Amino acid sequence: MDRQLSGRAALVTGAGQGVGQGIARALAAAGADIVLAQRRIEEAEREAAYLRETHGVRAFAHGVDVTDAAAVDALVTATVEQLGRLDILVNNAGGSFPKRLENHTDADMAGSLDLNYWSAFWAMRAAFPVMKAQKHGRIINIGSLNGVNAHMFTVAYNASKEALRALTRTAAVEWGPFGITCNVICPSALSPQAKDYFDTNPEMAAAILSQVPVGRFGDATQDVGPVAVFLASAGSSYMTGNTLYVDGGGHINGVAWRPEVED
Repeated sequence: MDRQLSGRAALVTGAGQGVGQGIARALAAAGADIVLAQRRIEEAEREAAYLRETHGVRAFAHGVDVTDAAAVDALVTATVEQLGRLDILVNNAGGSFPKRLENHTDADMAGSLDLNYWSAFWAMRAAFPVMKAQKHGRIINIGSLNGVNAHMFTVAYNASKEALRALTRTAAVEWGPFGITCNVICPSALSPQAKDYFDTNPEMAAAILSQVPVGRFGDATQDVGPVAVFLASAGSSYMTGNTLYVDGGGHINGVAWRPEVED
């Protein structure tokens, strides 16, 4: 990958593993300096060291609970202080849990919104004045096929991720005049969480794979990362408010999402 993002500064949440890690590695390979945010600081520190050694970029680790609005604001401020600017914001931190819809509590729904929606809103709000002053910004929010296809037993996750897509499109409309683009990636890649989930539901995993046109599960660095690099680059400057399905074609007809749940 060429160094098309040299001189750009990125913040990636949930960057210590999975899709966030893959995106951070791809951005660094393209030359971007990066702040990696992760709840478990040791994961972010390990990854930051890897990016510095492998790609020669500036990379800093921050331990952050993205469900804390003040902590997210402080994270954006620290990113600008360390990197001197903020060009690329990747809101990747998120998570889900399997439970039947009727058994979801108010706390379940609120917690999922905090993690998957509010955290991105807070980061975008904090990043906006910086990007506006620069007349340049690339916001990449990580959505989910669970919400697009209404997968069973993850209603809190589905609803929060679809709210995130609505937020992204609205920001694209309002912030476009300031040189800021906002897009969504809905990925399918074998993160540790996804692998654990598939290991628990092997028959479902096999059924899903049989319905993926390209015939394999995605890799975060090789498959999802380059799409994030494109969205962060000058080549995507006329592209905003879009959802890109990086899933081997699994979204076309949907997949057999039928996990086993007890709750």
